[in-house]
Amino acid sequence: MITHLLQSAPSILDNDFYKFTMQQAVVRLFPSAMARYSFINRGKHRFPEGFGSALQERISEMAKLRLTNEEKNFLKINCPYLDPLYLDFLAGYRYDPNEVNIVQNGTDIDLHIEGHWYRSILWEVPIMALICELYYEMTDGKRISDEMLIDQTVVKAKRFQSLGVNIAEFGTRRRHSYHVQKLVIDTFNREGRKTFVGTSNVHFAMLHQTKPIGTHAHEWFMYHAAVYGFPQANATSLQHWVDVFRGDLGIALSDTYTTDVFLSQFDKMFSKLFDGVRQDSGKPIEFADKIIAHYNQLGIDPLTKIIIFSDGLDYEKVARITDHCRGKIGFSFGIGTNLSNDVGLEAMNIVIKMTQTRQENGKWMHVVKLSDNPDKNTGNADMIAAAKTILNIEQ
Repeated sequence: MITHLLQSAPSILDNDFYKFTMQQAVVRLFPSAMARYSFINRGKHRFPEGFGSALQERISEMAKLRLTNEEKNFLKINCPYLDPLYLDFLAGYRYDPNEVNIVQNGTDIDLHIEGHWYRSILWEVPIMALICELYYEMTDGKRISDEMLIDQTVVKAKRFQSLGVNIAEFGTRRRHSYHVQKLVIDTFNREGRKTFVGTSNVHFAMLHQTKPIGTHAHEWFMYHAAVYGFPQANATSLQHWVDVFRGDLGIALSDTYTTDVFLSQFDKMFSKLFDGVRQDSGKPIEFADKIIAHYNQLGIDPLTKIIIFSDGLDYEKVARITDHCRGKIGFSFGIGTNLSNDVGLEAMNIVIKMTQTRQENGKWMHVVKLSDNPDKNTGNADMIAAAKTILNIEQ
């Protein structure tokens, strides 16, 4: 079992970059905050007998992972906004498997994470990657060969390169396996140098000596909504981000409480200070038009800003978005499952989301997300209804 683990999680940096950037912000601003996360099986996948115990065993092995001196030096050189105090903290960080509880009921998995937010924040992505890898192992899914995977990745790289666009790999959380993700990134980096700009996976970014890509995720805004109230959630989240990173990591996630609500608080100061926004739900062309109109209304040239598109992308979507946005606004793409899990098997549709937070000596509070795509809404139903009422969201 350890052999499998070392293949799927060889490094504590085998995680999305925004988990580390958010962790620094949480350590700095909210060291006493607690968090709970839950697994959501959107695809109704049926897990085989013994899956829960096998997953728990692999998670237990993660306690052995630690930041090496080489990894610390990589972060110090390539990510100067990660301060020395945080890097020293990360060097001493160890996963605590006691924060993760797994129960298997037939073919269903009940998985919950609970702990201080600054600690539990790192679990989500590697656990999702482990779930996917273990699922394909235990269901004996027959993927395409390495040779076929390399060939199709070469074709993808050449097609994206022909569009003259920037592509980043965002596929860690739902990858087929560590091996497949590594092979895809290696191939894309070699064959698509004019289009491939890097990866959100910090471990693979280090292997290729490139800067990791990412800023923050929905949970950053969800926490702020619970603590500071829905009307102030976006503005307070952005201000706290600026307080920590002072202008670095300037791509703002826009759809935690719908893009329309976000833009109502993305005023001229924030619009000038942040380099751009990330689109993660809804219709990308409509989103682009909204963002362009927003910048124009504020007297900001949209061509000085950028949209990172990252929602379920493939070549056809990228081509349509490119054709629409070129000459109007800067744009780039983060592609996940279509790169890291396009192997001839059904890609898993799973998420792990923050569900509650608690302040020191306080009560647990529900956190929710109201996406531009209502199917992606997550959280307590009563709290979702309250948020819609308070924010005048009609879905």
